[in-house]
Formats: sequence, C-alpha cells, structure tokens
Amino acid sequence: CWSFVPGSYFCYDNPAALQTQVIQDMKLNTATFMQLYAWYSWPNVVLYHWFTVILLGTIIFSLFVCVGQVIFASGALLNRFWLMEVGRFVFGIGGESLAVAQNTYAVSWFKGKELNLVFGLQLSMARLGSTVNMNIMGWVYGKVEDLVGSPGHTTLGASLMIAAVTCLFSLSCALVLAFLDKRAERILQKEQGNTGEVIKLTDVKDFPFPLWLIFIICVCYYVAVFPFIGLGQVFFIEKFNFSPAEARAVNSIVYIISAPASPVLGFIVDKTGRNVIWVIIAVVATLCAHMMLAFTFWNPWIAMSLLGVSYSLLACALWPMVAFVVPEHQLGTAYGFMQSIQNLGLAVIAIAAGALLDTRGYLVLEVFFCACICLALMAVVMLYFVDYLRGGDLNRSASARAKLQKEATSASRYFSCRIRRQPSMMTHGELARLTPMSAFGLRNRYLSRLGTQLPDHYSTHLSSLSHRSVLK
Repeated sequence: CWSFVPGSYFCYDNPAALQTQVIQDMKLNTATFMQLYAWYSWPNVVLYHWFTVILLGTIIFSLFVCVGQVIFASGALLNRFWLMEVGRFVFGIGGESLAVAQNTYAVSWFKGKELNLVFGLQLSMARLGSTVNMNIMGWVYGKVEDLVGSPGHTTLGASLMIAAVTCLFSLSCALVLAFLDKRAERILQKEQGNTGEVIKLTDVKDFPFPLWLIFIICVCYYVAVFPFIGLGQVFFIEKFNFSPAEARAVNSIVYIISAPASPVLGFIVDKTGRNVIWVIIAVVATLCAHMMLAFTFWNPWIAMSLLGVSYSLLACALWPMVAFVVPEHQLGTAYGFMQSIQNLGLAVIAIAAGALLDTRGYLVLEVFFCACICLALMAVVMLYFVDYLRGGDLNRSASARAKLQKEATSASRYFSCRIRRQPSMMTHGELARLTPMSAFGLRNRYLSRLGTQLPDHYSTHLSSLSHRSVLK
C-alpha cells in the first residue's frame, strides 16, 4: 500500500523543484505558475465520491497519474503551457484518489491497531518521494541541459519526462497490490474488491460537528504549507541570498524531516493518546515557524526544521481522529470529503498566493499564511472544548481508549453468547430481565430510586390495563 504513492508525490512537486526553470523557460509570472498546482487540485473537489472499489481504483488512478505526467512533460516539450495544465488536471484525477485509497486501506487493515503509527509510516513513504524530487530534479535538469546544449522548454520537457519513470514504478506496485489483495480475498473469503465502506454523498448531512472542525483544521493548516513549499525556492534565494542548490535543500527539509519523523511521532501519539493536544502543539509550532520566516532573518533551517516536525505531528494526530468520530461505513465518505475540501482550499489559495506574491511580495504572503494558521488554531481550540463537553473521546489517553475498547469487546461477546442461547435453556428470571420494561415499570423504578415509598401492588410486571389506570 505504501509503495504505489511515492511516485505520484515525486511528480506532484516537480513544479516546486523546478520553479525558476519553469517560470523562465515557459515565460510565466508567479500567478500563472501556481495554476499548475490549482489545476491539480480542481478535479479532486468533486471526484472523491466516484471512488467506490479500492482494488480497481488503485490501478485506474495509477494510470491517470502516469498519463497526466506524460502530458505535462509533452506540454513543456512542445512549448504549450495549456497542455501542461491539461496534464496536471489529468494527473490530479489520479493523485489525490490514490491518497484516499491509501487512507481507506490503512483504516480497513489496521482497525483497532497502531493506527497513528500506520498513518505516520504511510506519510513517511509518501514524503520520501517528495524529498528525492526536491533534491534531484535540479540536477536532472542540469544534466539534460548539458546534453541539449542550452536551457529552454525542450530541456524542461525532457527532465519532466524522465520523472515520469517514477509513475511507472507506482503503477507496477498497484498491480502487485491488486494481486496480493485478490489472493487474500480468496484465502480469507472476504467480499470481493470491497473495503466495507461505501461512498455516499447523503452521509455528509450526518457528519457530527467535531468532524467539521477537523475539516476546517485540515484546510487552514495545509494551505499554509503546500503553497509555501511550491513558492519557497525563490523566497530563500531572494530573502536569504541562498544559491539555487541551497534553496532547494532548505525548501525540502520539511519532507526530509517528515520521512523519518512521522513513524516515530505516530508511535508516540499511539502510546500517549491525547490527539487534540498534539494537534494544538503542531499548529502552534507551525505558526511560530511562519512568523520566524516572515519577521526575522534567522537561519531559515531553524524555522523549516520546526515546520517539518510540526507538519509530521499534525498528520499523525489529525487524520486518525476521523475514524474516532464517524462509524465505519462512513469512513470512505469522510476521508474522501476531507480530501475534497482540502483540494478546494489548495486550489483557491494557490491562485491567491501567486497573485499576492506578484503584487505585494513575500512579506504579505507570509502574513497571509500566518492568518490561515491562526484560523486553524481557533478551530482546534474549539474542537478541544466541544470534545470535552461531549465526553472527551478524541482527547482520551491511550490507556483509557484501550480500557474502553476492551470493555466494548467483552460486552459484545457477552451479548452474542446470550442471544445464541435457546430460550428454553434460560431461567424464568433471565427471561424476565431480557423482556423490555414498560413505561409504568420505568416510572416506578425511577421513583423508587428517588426514595419514594410505593404500594406493594405497584410491581413492575402489572398488566397493561393496570398500567393505563394508574398512569391516568
């Protein structure tokens, strides 16, 4: 499951890794450049509810990723920016849907297990692709430039076509996964090609209020991370006078840190619980990182390292909370809808960030990102209090969750055994306790617990005629 996603993440940030080259070779401004990210996000605003069968979906969407990257590279080769946008649109159809497949697979395969650690591991594998992209695509462009003889759209297109090889690797992994999953279905006699979750748009109206707060946190947080990384290379060159190689390195530190840190942080969240508290810590740390980048000239490695740790921590603590607030049959819809509104936010903010940078500069852009993080902080604080008033399920400790799960399992087994027993094998007292209590009986039990002295003939098993006469 973790192997078929790195290829899509490698190619997702190709524009960020080659920001300077794309803008120069295709003769773009920043706002037009950020359209490459917007076109990736637009299809995923509405496509999440198409995703119903995981086994088949991983193969189909891996094909979309491959075809989209080839079209994107062809647009650069032919010096047709509109074709590059079409390629990113096709690429986006497959890219985010693969992420939905990955999340739903994880919850399906690791129910009641180390879910936070699993989310950390899958984030680690995904960001491994992003890290390699950030640090190698500039080198690939340079090697192709040496062969071609000069920079230009041909060099850019050839470099992007080489990157498409990683998408073929992801497709191969999806095919292997489909074979293994089909084999497991046959051995375990599972339902063919289905995870148990059915995507239904009508489920959205039943989402609880804490889930909507989780959606707000997700959108407001990620729009301050991914668009910033997409524009970060030139930012570090202009503000801190870094060389292009140094700028690519510091811009990729978020992904470099998240690769090894995500499993470790996921393990810590698993062992401690308190997901909401960890999300608060992650959001506050991210706000501090953006403020350092905006208002100081401190070494940006400090702020970006802090951003990398907080980004990993938020992913490990936030995404598993969806499984705590919705029933299992709505998980596919919930994760799909979460991806959908996240992509809507990313598409809109990508366009806005490019326009702000062209007209106002990096300082105003950083203030804008800080404002987005502040909205996420307000949402997570509200989530803390709402969850507290509802019993604190999201912020329970790991030991409390384990105890509740053990009690629920024991109760489920107990009632299953009682139901399987034949009525003839039950005593008269057991049958009486299993018989639903009438309204009259409930009223008398309530009065007796309050200390009210009831007549002897007010027993809980009077006839229906007596019930009606007394209640009048």
